[in-house]
Parts: sequence; C-alpha cells; structure tokens
Amino acid sequence: MLALSIFSLVLVSIYACWTLIVRSSQVGQRATAKVQRQRVAVRTIEEALFCARSFAADLEHYSFVADNGDDAFLSFAANLPQSFPRSGKFGDFNVRRVTFELERAPDGGRQLVMRQYPVLMDIDQDEKDHPLVLARGVEKMKFEFWDARKAEWLDDWSQRNTNSLPPMIKVMLEFGDPDQRYNYSVPHDEVARIVRLPTITVPALWQSSNQPGGGGAGQQQMNTVKP
Repeated sequence: MLALSIFSLVLVSIYACWTLIVRSSQVGQRATAKVQRQRVAVRTIEEALFCARSFAADLEHYSFVADNGDDAFLSFAANLPQSFPRSGKFGDFNVRRVTFELERAPDGGRQLVMRQYPVLMDIDQDEKDHPLVLARGVEKMKFEFWDARKAEWLDDWSQRNTNSLPPMIKVMLEFGDPDQRYNYSVPHDEVARIVRLPTITVPALWQSSNQPGGGGAGQQQMNTVKP
C-alpha cells in the first residue's frame, strides 16, 4: 500500500512537471509569434516608405496623405520591389499606391491592414474587401513628421505640406494581446521607428510631359484618400 502511494505521488509529480513544460512552451511560442508579427508589420511600413515617390506635377496620383486618431492611416505612392508583399498580384505595375490603416477586426479587436493598387487605376473590389492583415491586436498607430524648417516633429503633415514629402517619419505602433484585449492588466508593447525617406517631391520644373508623374492630362482619375 505504501509503495502504491509513493508510486502515485511520483506519477503526479511527473505529470505536474510535464504540464508546466507544455504551458511554458506554449507561452514561449505565442510570445515568439507576437514578436514576429510586430517585426513584419513595422518592416513592411519601413520598406514601403523607403520606396516612396512624389511628383509635384501630378499630386493627383502621387499625393502623400496621413491621419492620426482612432482610424489612423498612411497613404502614398511607391515604386515597390517584386519582393514586396502581394507584388505578384500586380505583375509589372511596380508603382502603386499603398495604404496602411487601422480598422475593426472580425473578432471585435483592431488590426493593421494594407491595401495597394497601381497609381493609374482604381482599387479593385477584392483588394478593398480582403486587405492584407499585417498584425492583429494593434491598439494604436501614430505618425510624426520632421519639419526641417522648424526643426521639430509635427503631428499633422498633410495640411501644412501637401506639396512635399517629409524628410523623416516617426512610426509608432502599440500592440496588445488579441486574446487578452479585455484584460487591462496585460501590458502593451510599443514599437517606434524613425524612417528617413531617401527621396523628395520632384518639382514640376524638373519634369517634362513624357516623364513619370508629369502631365496628368488624359490620365484616369484616382481617389487619393483612404479607400
């Protein structure tokens, strides 16, 4: 009887240790997946900004639009590489309008999504209805723009400088846990990056009517606000 009791205690101890190991592994996997999603989301925004393009002679198609708030978004034209997400869908149309936006997720949380389409075309219904979800559980997205003349960060760039790209952009994302969004004791992760844009808005005087971005006449009108 004593031997059976000791054996039972050993089995319980082994099971408890095994359960602890499994739970620790699950927590570690979730943490790793969360960090990976954050890295991919931030990296995608950075890569798109590195490829930003703007032409003063055709701001109808090459405008830079941003807005902070609950439904924050960032929209601009970019000459994207083939390695950029969903490039295969657009074939040789490398110059596309890219829009990053916070919107409500099907489960009630918030998610960061990306939509894109060629600059001389309208967004298709599939891209509008099924954007690429970069990250779930994104509680906040905010942008700040460097004003070289005032040597300060601005919260609103589009109303003051609609004819130029900012030299630098500070991107801030606040991530929560999608599975713990009602648990306010769970801390949020904040990620911030400063991206220096490698280009400027090309002045109209530098362009001729047959260059990219020049001569907007005859081109299909495109909605440059968020889709």
